[in-house]
Amino acid sequence: MDKPVDTEAAILGSAVALLREHTFEDISYLDLAEATAVSERTIYRRFPTRSHLLEALASWIEAEQFPLPQFRTPEEFREAVRARFRAYETAPGCAFVAARGAALSPTTQAPAVPITSAIFAMLDDAAPTLNGRDRQRIAAAARYFASPMFWARMRTGFDMSADETLEAFDRAMLPILAPARKTSWAA
Repeated sequence: MDKPVDTEAAILGSAVALLREHTFEDISYLDLAEATAVSERTIYRRFPTRSHLLEALASWIEAEQFPLPQFRTPEEFREAVRARFRAYETAPGCAFVAARGAALSPTTQAPAVPITSAIFAMLDDAAPTLNGRDRQRIAAAARYFASPMFWARMRTGFDMSADETLEAFDRAMLPILAPARKTSWAA
């Protein structure tokens, strides 16, 4: 017996394939329906607006294209971010869509992004005496500076490479992570 098809994943996978040749704005629901071999109505049922599609596509890209390697320490976090920035360089169209999706107001009740939980776990382990407010502040900053949005801003605004963006990440995050660093990473 054939395995049932996950229509939403098929649609999102087709969208990623189309992103290799087109920008998100240039991909119509009809193009997406043809690439997925479903009706245009099916696309609209799953994603009533382009904002719904962009949000789902950004989340899917983050999980499937750019999974963040596991980390437990600030140094491992930095290396995970380095790997992620380099991955963005290999698929910039997907990275820009992920960045745009992160800037949207949520259209669904999505669970917390996995990176947030991982950052909280890292902070709990590396700096167990941090107060709750500082923990939240550091986690928010770490999440932003590790995001595709930060990478995209450095790439488009300053024409920075992945390594140059990592240097900007270091300059921003070293002072913020100071309470959590037991050892120091090389700047």
